[in-house]
Amino acid sequence: MSAAINEDVIKPETTCDNCAGPVELGGFSIRTWDNKYFPNTSMTDVIIHSDNTGMVFTSKKLGLDKFYEYLQNFGFDRNTGIDLQDEASPDLRPKGNWREIDLATASFGQGIAVTPIQMLTAIASIANGGNLMEPHIVKRIFGDEQNFNIKPKILRQVLKESSAKVMTEMMVAAVDKGEANWYKEHEGVGKFKIAGKTGTAQIPVAGHYDPNKTIASFVGFAPADNPKFVMLVRFDQPSASIFGAETAAPTFFEIAKGLFTYYKIAPTE
Repeated sequence: MSAAINEDVIKPETTCDNCAGPVELGGFSIRTWDNKYFPNTSMTDVIIHSDNTGMVFTSKKLGLDKFYEYLQNFGFDRNTGIDLQDEASPDLRPKGNWREIDLATASFGQGIAVTPIQMLTAIASIANGGNLMEPHIVKRIFGDEQNFNIKPKILRQVLKESSAKVMTEMMVAAVDKGEANWYKEHEGVGKFKIAGKTGTAQIPVAGHYDPNKTIASFVGFAPADNPKFVMLVRFDQPSASIFGAETAAPTFFEIAKGLFTYYKIAPTE
Protein backbone atom coordinates (compact mmCIF):
# COMPACT_ATOMS: atom_id res chain seq x y z
CA MET A 1 0.00 0.00 0.00
CA SER A 2 2.80 2.43 0.87
CA ALA A 3 4.50 1.62 -2.44
CA ALA A 4 1.31 2.41 -4.39
CA ILE A 5 0.88 5.66 -2.48
CA ASN A 6 4.51 6.59 -3.08
CA GLU A 7 4.12 5.94 -6.83
CA ASP A 8 0.92 8.01 -6.82
CA VAL A 9 -1.17 5.27 -8.44
CA ILE A 10 -3.69 5.36 -5.56
CA LYS A 11 -4.68 7.69 -2.73
CA PRO A 12 -6.27 6.82 0.65
CA GLU A 13 -9.71 7.75 -0.74
CA THR A 14 -9.30 5.76 -4.00
CA THR A 15 -12.15 3.26 -4.31
CA CYS A 16 -11.78 -0.39 -5.25
CA ASP A 17 -13.72 -1.60 -8.27
CA ASN A 18 -13.24 -5.34 -7.66
CA CYS A 19 -14.07 -5.64 -3.95
CA ALA A 20 -17.73 -6.66 -4.18
CA GLY A 21 -16.88 -10.35 -3.93
CA PRO A 22 -14.10 -12.94 -4.36
CA VAL A 23 -11.53 -12.21 -7.07
CA GLU A 24 -11.20 -14.97 -9.67
CA LEU A 25 -7.70 -15.14 -11.13
CA GLY A 26 -5.93 -17.89 -13.05
CA GLY A 27 -8.28 -20.57 -11.77
CA PHE A 28 -7.95 -19.39 -8.18
CA SER A 29 -10.50 -17.63 -5.99
CA ILE A 30 -9.14 -14.96 -3.63
CA ARG A 31 -11.41 -14.28 -0.69
CA THR A 32 -11.37 -12.02 2.36
CA TRP A 33 -10.43 -13.55 5.71
CA ASP A 34 -14.03 -13.31 7.02
CA ASN A 35 -15.88 -13.61 3.68
CA LYS A 36 -17.24 -10.07 4.08
CA TYR A 37 -17.01 -7.71 1.11
CA PHE A 38 -17.26 -3.96 0.74
CA PRO A 39 -18.10 -2.70 -2.79
CA ASN A 40 -16.30 0.54 -3.70
CA THR A 41 -14.34 0.46 -0.46
CA SER A 42 -11.59 3.06 0.05
CA MET A 43 -7.90 2.19 0.35
CA THR A 44 -7.95 3.28 3.99
CA ASP A 45 -10.81 0.86 4.64
CA VAL A 46 -8.86 -1.86 2.82
CA ILE A 47 -6.17 -1.50 5.50
CA ILE A 48 -8.73 -1.22 8.31
CA HIS A 49 -10.54 -4.41 7.25
CA SER A 50 -7.46 -6.37 6.10
CA ASP A 51 -9.23 -6.71 2.76
CA ASN A 52 -7.35 -9.15 0.51
CA THR A 53 -9.39 -8.20 -2.56
CA GLY A 54 -8.51 -4.54 -2.03
CA MET A 55 -4.82 -5.40 -1.88
CA VAL A 56 -5.13 -7.31 -5.16
CA PHE A 57 -6.60 -4.13 -6.66
CA THR A 58 -3.67 -2.12 -5.27
CA SER A 59 -1.04 -4.51 -6.63
CA LYS A 60 -2.60 -4.36 -10.11
CA LYS A 61 -2.36 -0.57 -10.01
CA LEU A 62 1.28 -0.81 -8.95
CA GLY A 63 2.39 -3.58 -11.32
CA LEU A 64 4.93 -6.36 -10.84
CA ASP A 65 8.05 -4.34 -11.69
CA LYS A 66 7.37 -1.65 -9.12
CA PHE A 67 6.04 -4.12 -6.55
CA TYR A 68 9.22 -6.17 -6.78
CA GLU A 69 11.38 -3.05 -6.65
CA TYR A 70 9.79 -2.01 -3.36
CA LEU A 71 10.18 -5.50 -1.88
CA GLN A 72 13.90 -5.04 -2.52
CA ASN A 73 13.97 -1.44 -1.28
CA PHE A 74 12.29 -2.46 1.97
CA GLY A 75 15.04 -5.08 2.37
CA PHE A 76 13.07 -8.29 1.96
CA ASP A 77 15.76 -9.79 -0.28
CA ARG A 78 18.81 -9.39 1.98
CA ASN A 79 20.13 -9.33 5.52
CA THR A 80 19.40 -6.18 7.50
CA GLY A 81 23.00 -5.97 8.76
CA ILE A 82 22.01 -6.10 12.42
CA ASP A 83 24.98 -6.60 14.75
CA LEU A 84 24.19 -10.20 15.66
CA GLN A 85 25.86 -13.35 14.38
CA ASP A 86 24.34 -15.69 11.81
CA GLU A 87 21.56 -13.46 10.46
CA ALA A 88 19.74 -15.23 7.64
CA SER A 89 17.45 -13.89 4.94
CA PRO A 90 14.79 -15.99 3.18
CA ASP A 91 15.14 -16.13 -0.59
CA LEU A 92 12.96 -13.83 -2.69
CA ARG A 93 11.77 -15.67 -5.78
CA PRO A 94 13.33 -14.23 -8.99
CA LYS A 95 10.95 -11.78 -10.66
CA GLY A 96 11.01 -13.76 -13.90
CA ASN A 97 9.29 -16.68 -12.15
CA TRP A 98 6.29 -14.68 -10.93
CA ARG A 99 2.83 -15.24 -12.43
CA GLU A 100 -0.22 -12.98 -12.24
CA ILE A 101 -1.57 -14.98 -9.30
CA ASP A 102 1.75 -14.58 -7.43
CA LEU A 103 1.53 -10.79 -7.59
CA ALA A 104 -2.07 -10.95 -6.37
CA THR A 105 -1.39 -13.19 -3.37
CA ALA A 106 1.89 -11.45 -2.50
CA SER A 107 -0.03 -8.18 -2.21
CA PHE A 108 -1.45 -9.41 1.11
CA GLY A 109 1.64 -11.34 2.18
CA GLN A 110 1.40 -14.89 0.86
CA GLY A 111 4.38 -16.36 -0.95
CA ILE A 112 6.92 -14.08 0.71
CA ALA A 113 8.87 -15.10 3.80
CA VAL A 114 10.45 -12.43 6.01
CA THR A 115 12.26 -12.48 9.33
CA PRO A 116 10.93 -10.49 12.29
CA ILE A 117 13.86 -8.05 12.10
CA GLN A 118 13.22 -7.51 8.38
CA MET A 119 9.58 -6.69 9.13
CA LEU A 120 10.51 -4.35 11.98
CA THR A 121 13.08 -2.54 9.85
CA ALA A 122 10.55 -2.07 7.03
CA ILE A 123 7.83 -0.74 9.36
CA ALA A 124 10.37 1.51 11.08
CA SER A 125 11.06 3.15 7.71
CA ILE A 126 7.48 4.44 7.76
CA ALA A 127 7.99 5.73 11.31
CA ASN A 128 11.26 7.37 10.21
CA GLY A 129 9.71 9.47 7.45
CA GLY A 130 10.50 6.98 4.69
CA ASN A 131 14.13 6.33 5.63
CA LEU A 132 15.24 2.70 6.03
CA MET A 133 17.65 2.51 8.96
CA GLU A 134 20.35 -0.02 9.78
CA PRO A 135 19.15 -1.86 12.91
CA HIS A 136 21.44 -2.32 15.91
CA ILE A 137 21.45 -4.18 19.21
CA VAL A 138 24.51 -2.34 20.55
CA LYS A 139 24.14 1.37 21.34
CA ARG A 140 27.57 2.08 22.81
CA ILE A 141 30.97 0.40 23.07
CA PHE A 142 33.24 1.49 25.88
CA GLY A 143 36.29 0.24 27.71
CA ASP A 144 39.91 1.06 28.47
CA GLU A 145 40.98 1.20 24.82
CA GLN A 146 37.83 2.33 22.99
CA ASN A 147 34.75 4.37 23.74
CA PHE A 148 32.23 5.36 21.09
CA ASN A 149 28.51 5.45 20.32
CA ILE A 150 26.93 3.59 17.42
CA LYS A 151 25.45 6.34 15.27
CA PRO A 152 22.15 5.94 13.41
CA LYS A 153 22.75 5.04 9.78
CA ILE A 154 20.29 5.63 6.93
CA LEU A 155 20.63 2.86 4.34
CA ARG A 156 18.30 4.42 1.77
CA GLN A 157 15.10 6.39 1.38
CA VAL A 158 12.28 4.01 0.52
CA LEU A 159 9.33 6.43 0.67
CA LYS A 160 8.86 10.15 0.33
CA GLU A 161 8.23 11.79 3.70
CA SER A 162 4.74 12.77 2.56
CA SER A 163 3.96 9.14 1.62
CA ALA A 164 5.19 7.91 5.00
CA LYS A 165 2.86 10.39 6.73
CA VAL A 166 -0.11 9.24 4.66
CA MET A 167 0.65 5.59 5.42
CA THR A 168 1.02 6.42 9.11
CA GLU A 169 -2.47 7.95 9.20
CA MET A 170 -3.87 4.87 7.45
CA MET A 171 -2.23 2.67 10.10
CA VAL A 172 -3.66 4.90 12.86
CA ALA A 173 -7.10 4.38 11.30
CA ALA A 174 -6.44 0.61 11.25
CA VAL A 175 -5.85 0.70 15.01
CA ASP A 176 -8.73 3.02 15.87
CA LYS A 177 -11.35 1.50 13.56
CA GLY A 178 -10.12 -2.07 12.96
CA GLU A 179 -10.62 -5.38 14.72
CA ALA A 180 -8.13 -4.56 17.51
CA ASN A 181 -9.76 -1.29 18.65
CA TRP A 182 -11.65 -2.86 21.57
CA TYR A 183 -8.37 -4.14 23.03
CA LYS A 184 -6.68 -0.74 22.62
CA GLU A 185 -9.39 0.90 24.69
CA HIS A 186 -9.38 -1.80 27.38
CA GLU A 187 -5.59 -1.98 27.75
CA GLY A 188 -5.49 1.62 28.91
CA VAL A 189 -3.87 3.16 25.81
CA GLY A 190 -7.03 4.47 24.15
CA LYS A 191 -5.91 8.10 24.35
CA PHE A 192 -2.55 7.47 22.66
CA LYS A 193 -2.12 7.77 18.90
CA ILE A 194 -0.78 4.40 17.75
CA ALA A 195 -0.05 3.35 14.17
CA GLY A 196 -0.29 -0.39 13.66
CA LYS A 197 -1.51 -3.37 11.68
CA THR A 198 -2.74 -6.83 12.55
CA GLY A 199 -1.36 -9.86 10.76
CA THR A 200 -2.79 -13.37 10.43
CA ALA A 201 -0.54 -15.52 8.25
CA GLN A 202 -1.28 -19.08 7.20
CA ILE A 203 1.59 -21.51 7.70
CA PRO A 204 2.90 -23.33 4.60
CA VAL A 205 3.10 -27.12 4.90
CA ALA A 206 4.30 -29.40 2.08
CA GLY A 207 3.48 -26.99 -0.73
CA HIS A 208 0.14 -25.71 0.58
CA TYR A 209 -1.21 -23.74 3.55
CA ASP A 210 -2.41 -25.43 6.73
CA PRO A 211 -6.14 -24.65 7.11
CA ASN A 212 -6.01 -24.27 10.89
CA LYS A 213 -2.56 -23.07 11.97
CA THR A 214 -1.48 -19.43 11.78
CA ILE A 215 1.19 -16.96 12.79
CA ALA A 216 -0.64 -14.11 14.50
CA SER A 217 1.08 -10.75 14.74
CA PHE A 218 0.71 -7.07 15.42
CA VAL A 219 3.28 -4.51 14.31
CA GLY A 220 3.27 -0.79 14.90
CA PHE A 221 4.86 2.33 16.33
CA ALA A 222 3.95 5.12 18.73
CA PRO A 223 3.32 7.92 19.35
CA ALA A 224 2.35 8.04 15.68
CA ASP A 225 3.22 11.74 15.20
CA ASN A 226 6.62 11.49 16.91
CA PRO A 227 7.54 7.80 17.20
CA LYS A 228 9.58 6.67 20.18
CA PHE A 229 9.41 2.92 19.55
CA VAL A 230 8.47 0.35 16.93
CA MET A 231 7.38 -3.10 18.05
CA LEU A 232 6.41 -6.46 16.60
CA VAL A 233 4.47 -9.03 18.63
CA ARG A 234 4.35 -12.46 17.01
CA PHE A 235 2.61 -15.63 18.19
CA ASP A 236 3.37 -18.91 16.44
CA GLN A 237 0.26 -21.11 16.23
CA PRO A 238 -1.74 -19.47 19.06
CA SER A 239 -4.48 -21.65 20.52
CA ALA A 240 -6.74 -18.98 22.08
CA SER A 241 -7.50 -17.48 18.66
CA ILE A 242 -5.94 -17.74 15.21
CA PHE A 243 -6.27 -13.98 14.61
CA GLY A 244 -3.64 -11.34 15.34
CA ALA A 245 -6.32 -8.86 16.44
CA GLU A 246 -7.33 -11.14 19.33
CA THR A 247 -3.91 -12.39 20.45
CA ALA A 248 -0.91 -10.29 19.40
CA ALA A 249 -2.71 -6.92 19.49
CA PRO A 250 -3.68 -7.04 23.20
CA THR A 251 -0.10 -7.98 24.08
CA PHE A 252 1.22 -5.11 21.94
CA PHE A 253 -1.02 -2.60 23.72
CA GLU A 254 -0.12 -3.93 27.16
CA ILE A 255 3.63 -3.59 26.44
CA ALA A 256 3.02 -0.17 24.87
CA LYS A 257 1.33 1.01 28.06
CA GLY A 258 4.51 0.17 29.98
CA LEU A 259 6.66 1.95 27.38
CA PHE A 260 4.55 5.11 27.54
CA THR A 261 5.13 5.17 31.29
CA TYR A 262 8.84 4.37 30.96
CA TYR A 263 9.44 7.13 28.40
CA LYS A 264 7.11 9.54 30.29
CA ILE A 265 4.93 10.03 27.20
CA ALA A 266 1.65 11.84 27.82
CA PRO A 267 -1.62 10.99 26.01
CA THR A 268 -2.29 13.16 22.95
CA GLU A 269 -6.04 12.73 22.59
